[in-house]
Amino acid sequence: QVYEKSPLRVKNFGIWLRYDSRSGTHNMYREYRDLTTAGAVTQCYRDMGARHRARAHSIQIMKVEEIAASKCRRPAVKQFHDSKIKFPLPHRVLRRQHKPRFTTKRPNTFF
Repeated sequence: QVYEKSPLRVKNFGIWLRYDSRSGTHNMYREYRDLTTAGAVTQCYRDMGARHRARAHSIQIMKVEEIAASKCRRPAVKQFHDSKIKFPLPHRVLRRQHKPRFTTKRPNTFF
């Protein structure tokens, strides 16, 4: 097990790997965002299984490296490097303590 120096900070990881598919052996470079190296490697195994149907025994991880935001290549990782990033909050339900006991209209959960 690898213990992180700062496990509460989100980091970008670059993973170099080789895997055996049904047609041959392929080299790959993939990027993930995670808190820990172990988390990024787990994401990689799951992603390879989902996208390429590669089993864990056919994947060899060559190198895992924490990379700076300026060195990232993949758009799926780069889209989170915006300091003004915003997310929608589509279904906000009132907590019980803020909810009126009796009301004449149905609650509006979409703002």
